[in-house]
Amino acid sequence: MTTSPLAVLFVCKGNHARSIMAEAIMRRMAGKFAVYSAGSQPRASINPFVVRLLKSLNHDVSDLRPKSWDAFSGPNAPQLDFVFTLSETAANAVPPAWPGNPVTALWTLPDPAAHEGDDVQKALAFADAYRMLNNRISLFASLPLATLKGMALQHRLDAIGKDTSRADPLQRDDAA
Repeated sequence: MTTSPLAVLFVCKGNHARSIMAEAIMRRMAGKFAVYSAGSQPRASINPFVVRLLKSLNHDVSDLRPKSWDAFSGPNAPQLDFVFTLSETAANAVPPAWPGNPVTALWTLPDPAAHEGDDVQKALAFADAYRMLNNRISLFASLPLATLKGMALQHRLDAIGKDTSRADPLQRDDAA
């Protein structure tokens, strides 16, 4: 069993909202995870609503920036343990070959940057996305990752990406 942090990559299309928030949330779990985010078509900068929200929640945003998912392939890329796709657009794109043969899961959620309305409504959309991501990441981090393997692990990761009000993603696989 390895003692090094597990490498987690969150991907979206633009890497300016959801995946950046996920990276910031998981960074608070220092030591257990090495966390990254990237986009299939990264934007030039982080969405300003994300910056405001993360700062208001005391996240360090100083080294967060949109990156291409191509930076996470090739010989100099980190060996990944998990890749979570947060957008349908990125899910439908052909990703690069991730080093390390990571476990992947689709954790799509609505794009808060696509929300129309006034600034208050937009801020609420970002706060809701943050809440959903925080819940999913907390569930993931609480899994007994050292003992889960293969389909049992995949099943739990897929369940986290779905509406957890209908199914308990931490429910034991042998429960009938």
